[in-house]
Amino acid sequence: MAPNAKAALIALAAFGLFATHDVIVKRLGADFSTFQILFFSVLFGFPLVTLTLIRDTDPGHLRPVHPWWTATRTIAAVVTGGSAFYAFSVLPLAQTYAILFAAPLLITLLSIPILGEPVRLRRWVAVIVGLCGVLVVLRPGATELELGHLAALVAASGSAVTSIIVRKIGQDERSVVLVLYPMLANFLVMGALLPFVFRPVGLEALALNGAIAVLGFAGAMLVVAAYKTGEAVVVAPMQYSQIIWATGYGILFFDEVPDVATLVGASIIIASGLYIVYRESRADSSSRPVLKNRTRMDTATQPRISALLRAMKNDREGPR
Repeated sequence: MAPNAKAALIALAAFGLFATHDVIVKRLGADFSTFQILFFSVLFGFPLVTLTLIRDTDPGHLRPVHPWWTATRTIAAVVTGGSAFYAFSVLPLAQTYAILFAAPLLITLLSIPILGEPVRLRRWVAVIVGLCGVLVVLRPGATELELGHLAALVAASGSAVTSIIVRKIGQDERSVVLVLYPMLANFLVMGALLPFVFRPVGLEALALNGAIAVLGFAGAMLVVAAYKTGEAVVVAPMQYSQIIWATGYGILFFDEVPDVATLVGASIIIASGLYIVYRESRADSSSRPVLKNRTRMDTATQPRISALLRAMKNDREGPR
């Protein structure tokens, strides 16, 4: 099998695991607070991530080289996690994904002031068309917008912020710093909020919380394998397969049938994102903010793909 075909299949499997992860978040969200779900997700995820980061042989300490950018990214990741988990809990799965898929469009916009990268006319048109797709999904004025819609928009925006900051400081910061700071902050913030929302957790719910951590970690490791196997331009678009999983899972478990507006809007957003990836694949290697965003939304509950890739590369090469 050709490397790119193999990479695509691995990525499809990875995003299938991520979609299953989000189904469990939605299931738990019917009975428990978002803060409680996040707390246990990070708690169970810590050992898995720690075992992986032990392989990072990059010398240094845990003090960030860019403290303000690191703090901003950490806050954005925590907000993204809370917003995304809440959106999955209260909105139909397909609708949530459709809004979250706007993140690459926002990354393109943020790359201008933060990275100083040029965005030419065709990508501008793609961004505008994609944002129009978001409006088609939300249908302002035609339907009542809920807090869940706002949460999904905040999650998409926060994900874009975290991704663009990693592009800015990622070469200077250790992989351990990029991964552990957001997870530790998430654990502390959600732990502080937990006494106000805590509900007793039975064995089934505890197992489902553990499954969230395992699925998120396994999905991340498979995406790492996909990027190591094939080209980014092949792997990156596979994230949009989550809308197919979401539609199937929504029908099967939650009696959610996506309406025409959601499907049309999602198609517009996905087409815009794919076009941006295509244009970046033909651009100068230094001007690829979306294509080099190797992770899905950064919820601070699982490791970033780019950080894991770098940690494993350092492990092979040895200390520098």
